[in-house]
Amino acid sequence: MTTQSKAAIATDFLTMCATGQARKAYDQYVSNNFQHHNAYFPGDRESLLLGMEQSAKSEPNKSFTVKQTIESDDRIAIYSHLRREKVDMDIAVVHILRFENGKIAEMWDVGQQVPRDSPNKLGMF
Repeated sequence: MTTQSKAAIATDFLTMCATGQARKAYDQYVSNNFQHHNAYFPGDRESLLLGMEQSAKSEPNKSFTVKQTIESDDRIAIYSHLRREKVDMDIAVVHILRFENGKIAEMWDVGQQVPRDSPNKLGMF
């Protein structure tokens, strides 16, 4: 039996959430005592899950692409590109996920809008 790495679990979880499969992702990968630090929702499991479901309904055409993953002990950091078609916006996002007993127990996220006219020709990705 092959077990998924924490990076693979985190990537799958975030991708599923971004593509309208948040409830399935939570059932599969998130611990019951999950907590998060997103400033726009109460810190409990159900509040963020409902917010992710609503986001998927209101923006079904957004895309989410993982660019880098970093693993250290019980934490995974994922740097990704979120494209919101509805508002024509690209966002660079960093999620940090803490694992406990093979499940996601805690999450932090920060995002930065990608400027259209950046002088940095390397880009954010």
